[in-house]
Amino acid sequence: MPEMPEVAGLASFLSARMAGKSITRVHVAGIQALKTYDPPPQALSGRTVAEVQRHGKWLDVATAPGIGDGTGNAVADRGELHLVFHLSRAGWVRWYEQAPATPPKPGKSPIALRVELSDGAAFDLTEAGTRKRLAVYVVRAPEEVPQVASLGPDPLGEEFTTAALAMILGERRHQVKGVLRDQSILAGIGNAYSDEILHVARISPFAISAKLDEDEVTRLYEAIRTVLTGAIEVASGKPAAQLKDAKRAGMRVHGRTGQNCPECADIVREVSFADSSLQYCATCQTGGKVLADRRMSKLLR
Repeated sequence: MPEMPEVAGLASFLSARMAGKSITRVHVAGIQALKTYDPPPQALSGRTVAEVQRHGKWLDVATAPGIGDGTGNAVADRGELHLVFHLSRAGWVRWYEQAPATPPKPGKSPIALRVELSDGAAFDLTEAGTRKRLAVYVVRAPEEVPQVASLGPDPLGEEFTTAALAMILGERRHQVKGVLRDQSILAGIGNAYSDEILHVARISPFAISAKLDEDEVTRLYEAIRTVLTGAIEVASGKPAAQLKDAKRAGMRVHGRTGQNCPECADIVREVSFADSSLQYCATCQTGGKVLADRRMSKLLR
């Protein structure tokens, strides 16, 4: 699943290519992905893209005020419109310098939505697999998307300080990995980067947030900033097609079960859940204690 760094990379990539261009046509090929119907997707046609922004792990194609409903008719609402989407576990963006001549056929490909631009370029929102979770909204303001409205602070924002993190952690008696992944608490961190952050901070993923001491909170804050900033720098300027490989190549422990920890050379270990897993280093993070696979329902002692 794309997380903040990859979504930031996609926002930068798309904004550089779309800002100032007008949308000429929107094809909806996967109706299950579309979560709104008013305004309709066709209302984006004829509008100029102002910028592409990021809200946590959501992308927002913001269009300037304009008229037109895709059929040449005027519409009453001439304010901004936003194409807001979440790529979820298996979604991605496919960019074309020249739009394909054939429009996508509903139900015949992984393509859920295609947006064509005035310079002939286009992008698809695609989703692999059978579990369709890609979510697309056309709204007048991004806050009309409930999940965007409920996002917690951005961990790279100016308001996010060590004191703010200490308050967030102190108010919750939950495993720290779950706190980092909760989008209503912090926006943009998911499974992969929470593993990376906790490894850099040398904290167990099962540590209770409210029990972290001052030194651990400071280490965690610094790790959040360092890991996310570094990953965004790696993603910046890369074509959409290269972002996934860049993410995988930069991982220290996530997705590296059985390999050597880059810090201590111990084996990277894994804890499996029903539909996900986490990776960690026992030497660096748990004082050498091996965490039991959650399918065993308890920690090894």
